[in-house]
Amino acid sequence: MDAAGDPHDPHEVTARPVWRLLVRGIGLFLPEWGAPPQAPVPVDRSAVAPPVYLDPRTGFGLQLRLRGRLRGLQPDREVYVRGRQSPGYGIVIAGPAAAVGSRVVDAAALVRYARRLVFAELYDPADAAGMPAAVRAVRSVEAAVLLDRAGGVGLCAEVDRATGELRCPLAVRLDGTGGGVRAYAVGGRLAHSVNSHS
Repeated sequence: MDAAGDPHDPHEVTARPVWRLLVRGIGLFLPEWGAPPQAPVPVDRSAVAPPVYLDPRTGFGLQLRLRGRLRGLQPDREVYVRGRQSPGYGIVIAGPAAAVGSRVVDAAALVRYARRLVFAELYDPADAAGMPAAVRAVRSVEAAVLLDRAGGVGLCAEVDRATGELRCPLAVRLDGTGGGVRAYAVGGRLAHSVNSHS
């Protein structure tokens, strides 16, 4: 998160790495759902509908109804690295939100899950020398995007590298009936259409 910008301003959100990660994720995992960019549409708090909820401190979250144990869910994922001197890691996760393993998927749960996936992607148990690099990568996760195609929802979490604060500034609605992808920002609660070509 850029300390100079207002973390609650939706226009500032679109300038941060978590937005770029969302756009990349849509381009990679949901290219057929892209929609032409539209002007931001203001929405109020009442537009947040289950399973999405809005917490004033941590941003958006998902309240799931889990049935039984959901073991073995392996979502598609792509890890991205930004910067060279002090790299920041981001991950796009495309699969069921239930794979996170919690009834409540908020910033903390999503980042914790993202870190497990980044570690699994980067650590090779046959090469113990790779452990320190994988641990550094886990500590450098700064953004995670979850796209649940079947559930029609998504969530975008970010970590403030200076403070360690976790937030979900964006929630996503996936409309497979031609409505495309709509992201909702916490700040002014503006809805933006997202296009993978943005």
